[in-house]
Amino acid sequence: MTLVAGVDTSTQSVKLVIRELETGNLIREGRATHPDGTECDPRKWESAFNEAVKVAGGIEDVSAIGVGGQQHGAVTLDQAGNPIRPALLWNDTKSAKSATELNQEFGGDQAIADAVGSKLVASFTVTKLRWIADNEPQNAEKIAAVCLPHDYLSWKLGGSNSLADLFTDRSDASGTGYFDSVKNEYRTDLLIKALRGNGNVILPKVLAPQATGGTTKSGAIISAGAGDNAGAALGAMAKPGDVIVSLGTSGTAFAISDTPTHDPSGEVAGFADCTGRFLPLVCTLNAARILDAAAKLLNVNHDELGKLALAAKPGANGLSLLPYFEGERTPNRPNARGTLTGLSLSNSNREDIARAFIEGMLCGLADAVYSLEKLGVGINRVLLIGGAAKNPAVGPIASSIFGREVLLPPAGEYVANGAARQAAWAFTGTLPEWKLSGLTNVTQTPTPEVFQRYKELSSRTENWA
Repeated sequence: MTLVAGVDTSTQSVKLVIRELETGNLIREGRATHPDGTECDPRKWESAFNEAVKVAGGIEDVSAIGVGGQQHGAVTLDQAGNPIRPALLWNDTKSAKSATELNQEFGGDQAIADAVGSKLVASFTVTKLRWIADNEPQNAEKIAAVCLPHDYLSWKLGGSNSLADLFTDRSDASGTGYFDSVKNEYRTDLLIKALRGNGNVILPKVLAPQATGGTTKSGAIISAGAGDNAGAALGAMAKPGDVIVSLGTSGTAFAISDTPTHDPSGEVAGFADCTGRFLPLVCTLNAARILDAAAKLLNVNHDELGKLALAAKPGANGLSLLPYFEGERTPNRPNARGTLTGLSLSNSNREDIARAFIEGMLCGLADAVYSLEKLGVGINRVLLIGGAAKNPAVGPIASSIFGREVLLPPAGEYVANGAARQAAWAFTGTLPEWKLSGLTNVTQTPTPEVFQRYKELSSRTENWA
């Protein structure tokens, strides 16, 4: 039996799955946490990976391994390959001003969207590099290489200390703000401009989807890897016409497309997938942690939170939540905060509050799905994945708010599964078709009035600090 491994190095933890190559059957798995937040020492990811490997019983028997990971994070390395400072992660919003400046310096919103697929927001790597250049010039001067979280871990798996051995894939590169995924080439001119003239920075080689980046100490090949959303699409066996709504630390809605997108509004990011296609994507900063906040507020676990929400009427008796707890990326409001409105004596109860929190989170994602549709992305199916999708109320409420049937794949580590599937591809030269069984179809009566209240609340608070 040939085994392949997949890794998800996410914002809060490292997950590892080991699967049988031919069938995709799960053989064993491991997980380990690392520090959460908006900055993280990359070496903590390596430590968490090693712990996850121990939990999983080792990886000496796997033939190939792939790494998926959180996008955008700026890992800055010195000439010796050591991190210069903690990585600035996707959810760090202090580079919002830098993003605005760069959009203008690069020729305006349409020009930058045409160049790299997306209008720049604070999440993108290039904006974080500009922030370092302006606020930490002593660190900026030391930068010999820039890579992404999955690049760093893949590199460490290969045991190299040479910056020349860094590699990535086009899905993750497309989220940097200095890569053209149509021409499949770096825009080093944009990178140099962001770093205020530093032109001596090594970037990871961008590998083809099925290519090999190196080998582990035990001889397993290391595949190109992927950004987390592209990895999740691969793990969910997504096809063109599928929209995946992922409810993790961030919330994302993304589709597999044969054609690129160039949205100057900034709502839709024109990313690449990890098969050679494209991945138009809308990202929100606030997803699963909204449910964490609700559970903490009501002193219940997640299952109890779901039961409370389902006991309330749709619309929570007029209670509405704007879920911008940590600022927001889409819409681009990095300094926003959450707002709960419509409180009355009749809805000041646990059930309606639980419902309002779940509806608010899902309204943010419904807004994302509608943004894809407005750009002409065709939608045949909506698949709901991620940690928050396990909540018993999320599927039914999502169907009501999205106004359509949603499909719930079985709970699983889809980013890691996608990385494992890619590893199998690199090992055999053929992308395996693993069976995705256990899909649950959920259809509920649409509640457009709930989404409309969310949109009105978002509009009314647009100019709030």
